[in-house]
Amino acid sequence: MAPEPRDPAAPTAPADLPALRELPGPVRAWGAVLAGLGTVADPRWTASGPAWVAAAGGRADLVGAAGPLTAGGPPVATTRGGAWCPADDGAVVADAEGVLRCLDPTGAERSALAGRGRAIAPAVHGDRVAFVDETADACGIAVAPFDGGGPARLVSGGADWAFDPVWSPDGAWLAWHEWDAPAMPWDGSRIVVARPDGSERTVVAGGPTEAVGQPRFAPAGPARLAFVSDRDGWMTLQVTGVGGSGPGGGRIASPDDHEHAQPTWGPGQRSYAWSPDGTRLAWCRDEDGFGRLVVARSDRLADGAVHERSRGWHHHLDWGPEGILCVRSGARTVPAVTVLDPDGDGRTVLVRAPGATAADAVDPVEPSVVAWRADDGTEIRGLRYGPADPTRPLLVDVHGGPTDQAVVEWGPRVQTLVAAGWTVLRPDPRGSTGRGRAFTQALAGGWGETDVADVVAGIRAWIADGTADPRRIAVGGGSAGGFTALLVALAAPDLVRAVVTQYPVTDLRALAATTHRFEAHALDHLVGPLPGAAARYRDRSPVAHADRFVVPLLVLQGADDPVVPAAQTAAFVDAVRRAGGAVEAHVYPGEGHGWRSPASVLDAVARTLDFLGRTVRS
Repeated sequence: MAPEPRDPAAPTAPADLPALRELPGPVRAWGAVLAGLGTVADPRWTASGPAWVAAAGGRADLVGAAGPLTAGGPPVATTRGGAWCPADDGAVVADAEGVLRCLDPTGAERSALAGRGRAIAPAVHGDRVAFVDETADACGIAVAPFDGGGPARLVSGGADWAFDPVWSPDGAWLAWHEWDAPAMPWDGSRIVVARPDGSERTVVAGGPTEAVGQPRFAPAGPARLAFVSDRDGWMTLQVTGVGGSGPGGGRIASPDDHEHAQPTWGPGQRSYAWSPDGTRLAWCRDEDGFGRLVVARSDRLADGAVHERSRGWHHHLDWGPEGILCVRSGARTVPAVTVLDPDGDGRTVLVRAPGATAADAVDPVEPSVVAWRADDGTEIRGLRYGPADPTRPLLVDVHGGPTDQAVVEWGPRVQTLVAAGWTVLRPDPRGSTGRGRAFTQALAGGWGETDVADVVAGIRAWIADGTADPRRIAVGGGSAGGFTALLVALAAPDLVRAVVTQYPVTDLRALAATTHRFEAHALDHLVGPLPGAAARYRDRSPVAHADRFVVPLLVLQGADDPVVPAAQTAAFVDAVRRAGGAVEAHVYPGEGHGWRSPASVLDAVARTLDFLGRTVRS
């Protein structure tokens, strides 16, 4: 299921939070980081300089040179990207009420634009705004007058989903990313170019067996459109020509066995950027979970020659005359809005995430890449935080998605566990991204079996080489990762002493019937279409095996989770208890698919450390 946000909005932690006092002394500093760190996201150049989204205190605002621009109105809708765009003399912001608000440079509202439903991911050209218009049963691209003087008009049509509209420099064309259920965008999707009225529509890339995303026109020079595509096996940057009357010209791709984008879990990802003159491209390359910013000539992508510019993850790229603007982070680097010189070594930090000063008191560890063989010989990799020391307990922490990946970004939760004496292994079983299309698609029909076998093989390998003690191993994860962790405990009860999960998937049939629309058909691919695959849904659901859990479980759940409803988690907990199993559970009021309030963040960590201390470390 779509992974929980890596950047929840949280205020600076009050020093008297009860859970903070409960943490052991050496861990308390990391607890303060966990509860106090906010978010910076979605930076872009405007006519008056850089602006970005900053989240703290449970609220996200657009911040410019003079301070917050949205403080007097509704908060910004998201910190994932696509929440706003600059206009010639202001900005257009998608707010939490699903409305686009056009602001002047002081933040004063000029007009408000409403579509049929929730509006997000705006793109402005002159007096027009294109945006994603999402209702309860549809999602398309709409265009409306910038001044709010007329209704929005749907320009896409026929697809179940459409994201990320962009204008050509002359305003003559729109491009967007679309796909049809039951496919998810990382299974098969399309890049469409059309006139702003929806006419002369042409598919320029993608299809049932090719995933694409992030269309973006060159801002100058020959008419070209860039996008990411896995046509050649890896999600890499590609460019196609756009003729005077429509799409056309050759298509060139970067020949790279590294991925240049993450899955399309929502609109607004900007993992690459054009230079202002259209002669170069910059992108963040995924190197076994480590990020690296590289730059190349746009007409020489096929040569594979790149200039390696900066280590670390660089998100929300926007290249302007003053440099490459982004949010940069790493295992030892707090997320910060940063400007990089594309030609030299210059790097300027404009602002760190709210509450980042607490991170100055801690000493994060850098992970190392580890690898092992699955039973069929496939190489599986992951990241290990902490030493390979059998005297330390091991937590195998499975990521969500299952199309997520263990990446080397700022991760205070994992660092807190390491500071508490744990070694944390974050595996990337088949179905994960970052290893190419074939590796991700290898989970088709096998979720709950293939991923489980890959993780169990890793545990056995670490025990065999003497880096893990079989009496001191726990598994855990959130959402899809919690699903895999529970099934690992069933598959290898002799190797696992405890399971820690957050909002885990426990009932596949119920999930298919109730989850949010974006993933309503995800299980068709991961498990199989119903009703034909009904036996798989039953056999792979942890709730169907409630009487087989012989290790203690900790289950944490948000009361308002739209992805994994709290009722499904409660039914699983009750079933395990009725069968005589040991399960501890806690529900957080007001929380969804991930924790936002500092009290919830700290309480979850305190409960996890207490539970693991009683069940594994003793």
